[in-house]
Amino acid sequence: MKELQFVSRREAEWGAWERWLGATSASGKRKPARQKEAVDAADAQADARILDNIPHAFRRLCHDLALSRDRQYSSVVQDRLRVLVLAVHQRIYGARKKEGIAVLKFVLHDFPALVRRERRTVALAALLFALPLVIMLVALQVYPDGVYLLISPHSINNFEDMYAPTAERLGATRSASTEWMMWGYYIRNNIGIDFQCLAGGIAFGLGSVFFLIYNGLFIGAVAGHLTQIGYVETFWSFVAGHSAFELVGAVLSGAAGLKLGQALIAPGLRSRRTALKENAVVAAKFLMGAATLTFLAAFIEAFWSAERAFPVGVKYGVGIGFWVVTLSYLMFFGRERNAA
Repeated sequence: MKELQFVSRREAEWGAWERWLGATSASGKRKPARQKEAVDAADAQADARILDNIPHAFRRLCHDLALSRDRQYSSVVQDRLRVLVLAVHQRIYGARKKEGIAVLKFVLHDFPALVRRERRTVALAALLFALPLVIMLVALQVYPDGVYLLISPHSINNFEDMYAPTAERLGATRSASTEWMMWGYYIRNNIGIDFQCLAGGIAFGLGSVFFLIYNGLFIGAVAGHLTQIGYVETFWSFVAGHSAFELVGAVLSGAAGLKLGQALIAPGLRSRRTALKENAVVAAKFLMGAATLTFLAAFIEAFWSAERAFPVGVKYGVGIGFWVVTLSYLMFFGRERNAA
């Protein structure tokens, strides 16, 4: 194919790339390639071919450059294509890099700063969750039969089997035969708790309050019962490693639900609709952080906590380390440095 034919056939798509680059250069975000001035049908069709499948269109552009070099077309054509390929590559992969930076910024700065900024809501959620847990844990040491007020005898037998000193793997259900199955089980269980605490916020926050208290009582009942019957080493060495991520995740999910409830109960000078929209943004960020912690907790629970090959002291040490890391992250990350 001669150069003029090649250029004529591919010109519309090259022009579409140039319009696409012009549309994205101002903000760095992809916008429709069509500019304010009118474009003809051929240009519109070329724009659509690019925007419908950018990766595929970019491969065609790279192929055009390779053909121009192989067929030794003029330097004008080769230079134009080379500049286009470099610019498009930078725009596509540079944008991905910025997205990665934004995620890293959220993790290292924005999220812990948000937790501190909403510390009253987080503290309330922590109190509603931790106080019933501790009360139930202590109460069952005095009145052991109180566990049956909250948990059925069948469920109690299952928990005793999971944490018995003779159990081959701690915390494993009878239906799960591998660590991967247990990981899925723990993720489902933890997400269920987090979702309850969050979704309950729609009921003017009362649902979140209920589920925070209930889950605190339930976890306290399990811990108190297993402690009371003497499964101290097996149970506490199991929960030590993942407890920081799991419990903090539950509290943050509860805080997300309380923010939704706050918008409905006390919107301030805003309308309830406006307050709910604004607080939902905060709740969504809480949920992203809680989901990450839940994922980590489930992974540790399945592949570390259940393993009996490690000494109890090591498990306790790792658990304490995770609590220090988690609390230090929430307390100190994302703080602005004072100017020198």
